[in-house]
Amino acid sequence: MEKSHTMREIEQQPSLWVKAVEQFSSEKENMEQFLQAINSKHEHARVIFTGAGTSAFIGETIYPYIRREIRDRGWEVETISTTNLTSSPYSFLDKNIPTIMVSFARSGNSPESVAAVELAEKLVNDFYEITITCNREGALAKRKREKDEQLVLILPEEANDKGLAMTSSYSTMMLTALYLFSKNKDEFAQKVQEIAKAGEEMLNKSKNLIPELVKLPLGKLVYLGSGVFEGLSRESALKFLELTSGKFPTMFDTTLGFRHGPKSILDPNTMVVVYVSNHEYTRKYDLDMLKELHAEQDRGALLAISGVEDPEVEKYSDYQINIPLSKEEDMLLAFPNIIFAQLWAYEKSLSSGLSPDNPSPTGVINRVVQGVKIYPFQGEN
Repeated sequence: MEKSHTMREIEQQPSLWVKAVEQFSSEKENMEQFLQAINSKHEHARVIFTGAGTSAFIGETIYPYIRREIRDRGWEVETISTTNLTSSPYSFLDKNIPTIMVSFARSGNSPESVAAVELAEKLVNDFYEITITCNREGALAKRKREKDEQLVLILPEEANDKGLAMTSSYSTMMLTALYLFSKNKDEFAQKVQEIAKAGEEMLNKSKNLIPELVKLPLGKLVYLGSGVFEGLSRESALKFLELTSGKFPTMFDTTLGFRHGPKSILDPNTMVVVYVSNHEYTRKYDLDMLKELHAEQDRGALLAISGVEDPEVEKYSDYQINIPLSKEEDMLLAFPNIIFAQLWAYEKSLSSGLSPDNPSPTGVINRVVQGVKIYPFQGEN
């Protein structure tokens, strides 16, 4: 039986990460020159990561890490979705603050994504745009501006997912942004080899575990994580919701935030997945939550995903996946971790009688968003 687009796109990620970095290594001087030129013109600047849906969640995942990488330049980073920027530009765009907008886009044709950069170009005096996209034929990729105002990075063709839900496009655009802003690109490229190996291991471990998870009674699903894992949890929850056509409500939160009301979602059919941090300090809070959840009587299955083999993780969770990246930043753990979330969503989609490539045959959601009307903005920010 021929593999679906979605399964092929999930499985190709480790090799695609390596291919993408090899491709962009030939462009690293151009990347550095572009960033340095902006840096030399402005003492301070703001970087906005933006996109719609999963593309927005790329920024939400990486910005806690990137802000540490770029603060030496005098830059601050924010993540604001195009769906918010487009509908209320006056809330987010500042005329006199030099702004670098980094747009993540699988197709580059979403109406909000195009509108966001057009609004910023109109409303910000010193505006620079970086487009990270999977589609060289998309509207964002084809925008024409001065060389020192625009950088377009087009991913390998395989990253342009054909399935409805973004999988390899999410992780490979995320990787590209990390490479772009990395202080030492050669060192980062070497780490990608380790990430790819971890991704292959996650594929194998997930395929062994998920058949057990599919058999469990499931009504709702929760993902929890701190730092970069908050954005990853949001994307993980969305992937499950999309691929199962909304049959199973999902939620995401930070480890500490879950106690502040959202924990009321728990019942015997609610599964919780905790992304456990590698950082010694953050990990303490994650372990406390695992212990607390494990002790709950009215709960469903509890799964912990960790880059460190830890007897406490094993003791206080029903299922565990350990990927040997104990010395790495959480940001790098995000890559194998998302593979689990994608595979889990894929297999639950199949077991629910759906087609993962098109889990919404009635057109409730589409590969490229439809039904968006963009209104002209006449005011000033």
